[in-house]
Amino acid sequence: MWVFLVVVAWGAALVSCARLCRAAVVAARESPVPADGSGRVAAGEGELGLYEAAFLAGGPGRVTDLAMVAMSRQRRLLLAHTGWATVVDPVGRDEVERSLIASIGPGGQCLIPAVRTVHAAADCVRALGDRLASAGLAVPATARDAMAAGIRQTWAATVLVCGLLAASTGLDRPGGDGSDALWFVLPLVLTVSCLVIARIEVHPYTRWASPAGQELLRAIPVPRLRHPLASGTAALAGRADDRTLLMALALRGPMALGDPALRAALGSRRAA
Repeated sequence: MWVFLVVVAWGAALVSCARLCRAAVVAARESPVPADGSGRVAAGEGELGLYEAAFLAGGPGRVTDLAMVAMSRQRRLLLAHTGWATVVDPVGRDEVERSLIASIGPGGQCLIPAVRTVHAAADCVRALGDRLASAGLAVPATARDAMAAGIRQTWAATVLVCGLLAASTGLDRPGGDGSDALWFVLPLVLTVSCLVIARIEVHPYTRWASPAGQELLRAIPVPRLRHPLASGTAALAGRADDRTLLMALALRGPMALGDPALRAALGSRRAA
């Protein structure tokens, strides 16, 4: 019985670590660095736009938030602090806005988390991610999913080895000594080491932006918007340039918004 537990522990550790290493190699191979270093999304398309920056910084959900806030600033969409989005103007000005309105549904009102889920699967959002991935700025979805699955499996193997080690201590094995636990400690060290290395070396490939995309995001100056008291929010909205506010939202998420009601609507934990 004791030998069986050791074999299971070693098998789980080796399989999970091998899968994680293979996913890391594939992710590095599928996320090339742009050769020209221009930071362009595609030939002839210029520098990163708002939607591109939002996708690289926060994925499809950030693109949805950006489109909703942009429409809300123009009074074409109402975002309630209770988490509901209501369409005022059903005519979108670009493909992302049109898909957003379609995601809200024919009733013209929907919960924002549900809108994010539906809009993430929209053709225009997927095409945006594919275009960024082909330019070497975004991690391909297959590589990112494989990395996440490999990390989850390695964590599960770590927990399994710990459980088998605890179970083995309760077995009465004739002739056994304290060195028996070493057979479980070695696969435990293997899985923990792989997780530590993955956190340092592989973590960039679990994000939306590839290392090249992250460098490009860091080169964009992050607008600093002073968060006034609630009484001064309207004044800030009148003074702040729309693109400055939207770029801050694209790069930093809802926490960059000065309006507490908007932060509450988008579900920011810092809405208070």
